[in-house]
Amino acid sequence: MVDTQILSIVTFIYLGGFLAYLIHLLTGKPFIGLLGTVALAAGFLAHTAALLLRWKAAYAVGYNHPPLTNFYESLIFFSWTIILTYMLMEWRTRTRILGLFIVPVAFLALAFASLSPDMNTRIQPLIPALQSNWLTSHVLTCFMGYAAFTTAFGAGVLFMIGDFGKGGAGTSGIRSLIPAPEMLEELIYKSVLLGFILLTLGIFTGSVWAHYAWGSYWSWDPKETWSLITWLIYAVLLHGRYVQGWRGRRLAATALVGFAAVLFTYLGVNYLPGLHSYL
Repeated sequence: MVDTQILSIVTFIYLGGFLAYLIHLLTGKPFIGLLGTVALAAGFLAHTAALLLRWKAAYAVGYNHPPLTNFYESLIFFSWTIILTYMLMEWRTRTRILGLFIVPVAFLALAFASLSPDMNTRIQPLIPALQSNWLTSHVLTCFMGYAAFTTAFGAGVLFMIGDFGKGGAGTSGIRSLIPAPEMLEELIYKSVLLGFILLTLGIFTGSVWAHYAWGSYWSWDPKETWSLITWLIYAVLLHGRYVQGWRGRRLAATALVGFAAVLFTYLGVNYLPGLHSYL
């Protein structure tokens, strides 16, 4: 299909964008960094077009749902949300160094979706129980939340690199490009807050959808359980920030732990039996 071919190309465009950011870091040449941004923007537009083409193809064969229903589609949508969130963040902060830690997540998700020989790329119908308008709201809020947590993860990694390098002499190399710790702390906090709100909405809409589909708001399915665990980790981070005044390493480390929980919630539970398993 045309959309899968486009996405295969986009995978390499994102890789090129990451490499441009890396070369920009190593050489300090702003033009190379700008090329990375242009590559990501072009890839994102093509990525968006591929999603719309796939959505149109689904409607053409009578499957009246957006491309969010199987593992392949979730991976390409997850990658799309990460790039969207990162580009907005780059525009606001005027710094590209975070792209070194955020763009690879999008690239790897899309590469796995586009290049894995065992990936099922066919457009498939939903079973009747899952044919609901709650699908779009549930998946959209969850994955936008995951994307916000990915931004917090990137900021957390960058904070750790800068923090552990404090003992070095001067501010040369990568340390000279790392934003101020206060800026990274604020980015972690705001990204987690946004992601927490979106994940809360995702859990709520998922509960309503589960009641519609299965007759129960909560069944302690592995995905539901790990979504709650992830929610609690980020709730602890926000509580620590508000009440205990968490800053620095503690804030960054909790963001990294939270992202590990996100990855397990999204990928790890697929290997456990449950209603949400893609495999």
